Amino acid sequence: MSNKNQRDGSVFRVDKFVVPAEAREEILGKVRMTHELLRQQEGFVQDFLLEQFSGPGEFNIVTMVEWESQAAVDKVVPIVKAAHERIAFNPQETIARLGVKADIANYQRVPEL
Repeated sequence: MSNKNQRDGSVFRVDKFVVPAEAREEILGKVRMTHELLRQQEGFVQDFLLEQFSGPGEFNIVTMVEWESQAAVDKVVPIVKAAHERIAFNPQETIARLGVKADIANYQRVPEL
């Protein structure tokens, strides 16, 4: 199987955040911690942590993780949830407490013509 065919089934988890300046360090710390865990999981391909430096866009922090398949995503969700519970980290509570706006979804490649 070619590399192109293997990657056709990729799933991209894209998290976009509007992060107030005073919340930046805490949010980036939590994102880095979570991505360290993700990188160790089966089916992980690559990840990006991006910060806006210019332009009129609303979201100033964007993360993206590429997974080999939806099956890999399904396996990692409970692993991340358990890891967060172990350290008493509740992402929803943290986002609300810090006044962060989040847009979180899974994406796939648009098929080529």
